[in-house]
Amino acid sequence: MSRNVDLSEFLRRCRGRITPESAGLPERGAYRRVPGLRREEVAQLAGVSTDYYTRLEQGRQISPSTGVLEAVATALRLDAAERAHLFDLAGPRPGKDRRTAPAVQRVRPALRRFLDSFTDQAGFILGRRTDVLATNHLCRALMTDFDAMPARERNLTRWILLDDAPRSLYPRWEQVAEEMTAVLRLDAGRHPQDTRTAELVGELAMKSDHFRRWWPDHKVFDRTHGQKPLHHPVVGDLTIDYQAFTMPGDTDQTLFMYLPAQDRASQDAWKLLASWSADASAARPGAGRTDPAEPTRRPR
Repeated sequence: MSRNVDLSEFLRRCRGRITPESAGLPERGAYRRVPGLRREEVAQLAGVSTDYYTRLEQGRQISPSTGVLEAVATALRLDAAERAHLFDLAGPRPGKDRRTAPAVQRVRPALRRFLDSFTDQAGFILGRRTDVLATNHLCRALMTDFDAMPARERNLTRWILLDDAPRSLYPRWEQVAEEMTAVLRLDAGRHPQDTRTAELVGELAMKSDHFRRWWPDHKVFDRTHGQKPLHHPVVGDLTIDYQAFTMPGDTDQTLFMYLPAQDRASQDAWKLLASWSADASAARPGAGRTDPAEPTRRPR
């Protein structure tokens, strides 16, 4: 995954979605060889020379300033996730050497206890490349027992794209799967030297037709908060609200908390899920949280 190639394709696709009219530029003839803006039009909007922007889009070895990247991001109308992705691809931010990130991520013991203390919410912690680093009991009941999987398969994007269960769990599976592909693309830009990310991308490209279609689109997405419908095999239909929290001291770990929406059906389904999860746990002697190195069996 060459950063120069990724930068070039990302910029081309971003300018291809903007029309001159929407950018406030005069129409210059009816025929346009390319969709969206031309390079010289992006350069005009960003206040840089056409030659400079062309070299930037071609991924040549240049070092654009923060001001230039901000101007390009504004010209291309990038959202917050896309803007961050542009900075990741065009050059590391000051004070962040992403190449020194440890190969194996671990959750602090105190953070695990904090996660387990939530008894009425489903929670999990994602690391780089959307690896699932830790879950609590309601998350395992709501989604799946990631701890029971081989270590290299404990990945949210992989599970959503390659496992059969998510296609039933998420009524809008295709939207969820495409968003997770975009989340992975954002992370790949942050850690261009990460070999495990490259291995995951290669596996998904081999095994998923959907991933092969979405990955070249260079869409990026940052999950911060939202709402989504679910169809759970035990408790039926419900809607969940989710919030994401970046962990202090480790910006590569994100805590996600799921709770039921405020409608009566979702609240009732959640209570039933909590009761079912408690009964299933009680039926398994010693079935508490374990270290990921010691997988447990999923309750049946």
